[in-house]
Amino acid sequence: MPVIVNGVELSDADLEQELAHHADAANPQRRAITALVLRRVMLDEARRLGLPADSDDTAIQALLDAQARVPEPDQAACRRHYDAHPERFMVGELVEADHILFQVTPQVDLDALRARAEAVLAEVRADPASFARRARELSNCPSAAVGGSLGQLGRGDTVPEFERAVFGPPAGTILPRLVETRHGLHIVRIARHVPGRRLPYAQVAGRIAQALALASRDTAWRQYLRMLVGRARIEGIELEGSAGTLVQ
Repeated sequence: MPVIVNGVELSDADLEQELAHHADAANPQRRAITALVLRRVMLDEARRLGLPADSDDTAIQALLDAQARVPEPDQAACRRHYDAHPERFMVGELVEADHILFQVTPQVDLDALRARAEAVLAEVRADPASFARRARELSNCPSAAVGGSLGQLGRGDTVPEFERAVFGPPAGTILPRLVETRHGLHIVRIARHVPGRRLPYAQVAGRIAQALALASRDTAWRQYLRMLVGRARIEGIELEGSAGTLVQ
């Protein structure tokens, strides 16, 4: 079915060219079409407003600069962010963690795997001294050879879902629930925790301001694009919830 935006049909040549930019997306064709539709509605609006531009890209940037202005975050907002997220500004924080990994594969019976992992979790919580032995016997990770030890971990060394679980609990803790990550189900023990120190606000204020400004920009652009999409005549694709996701 052809996709038509404000009376203009998207060409196969444009789609083929755009597809190259979205090869890693879950649905490359839909992402490419969405990008082309959003680009078309922005160019149409820029021309309607008579914005001067040397190219399509500069026309789009001029439109966003003029119509989706973003306020600069003030010092109070930056300070609130710093106080609300102290973990983001820590340096030198380390944990030593051990785990037993029950790997999730496409063929695995997830309910049975979870039941098995829960049973082993209850077992090692009742008898912490058995942790290393059970890791050697059961873990689907090379660390099984050393009793499940992952060594020292700093922030950013592991996948985010694992990091969130291991930074915080005190040393000697076997986490009371399984940790679920993209790798599978983990039983985790915190062997050691080095607290580290928080960087002073003055040292990170610029970084915070930049991050808050980018977040505000993305929000403003998404809202503006939703408005443009809502006003446009679009046939052949439904963009509900998609506006703004592909704007760079």
